[in-house]
Amino acid sequence: MRVKLEIDARSEMTWVVVSAPIPAGSSILGSGLGQDSRLLSKQGNQRGWAWEAYRERSFEALRVYYEFVPKGTWTVEYTVRLNNDGVFNLPETRVEALYAPEMFGEAPNRTIEIRK
Repeated sequence: MRVKLEIDARSEMTWVVVSAPIPAGSSILGSGLGQDSRLLSKQGNQRGWAWEAYRERSFEALRVYYEFVPKGTWTVEYTVRLNNDGVFNLPETRVEALYAPEMFGEAPNRTIEIRK
């Protein structure tokens, strides 16, 4: 599954994190381990002036950290390997300024149904 998040910052911020949940049992491609496909795990084109400082791939979410985010729009793209079938209800995707927690945004995620 290819995911593209388009984010619009209303003001400049420092140390921002984008936290995007993934379905249980899934894995985020791009770590270089196991049987990652170079073609499928390509991060995609970044748009905007926000450049990531670190990308964390955990079993529950993708977290992308930015040292500085200017005002405007930027995108985050990633690929998820869906390993289990089922119906998954995910929490909100969240963008937050780490040292100013009152500056955040949330976007609800739809229910994901994976069939064999």
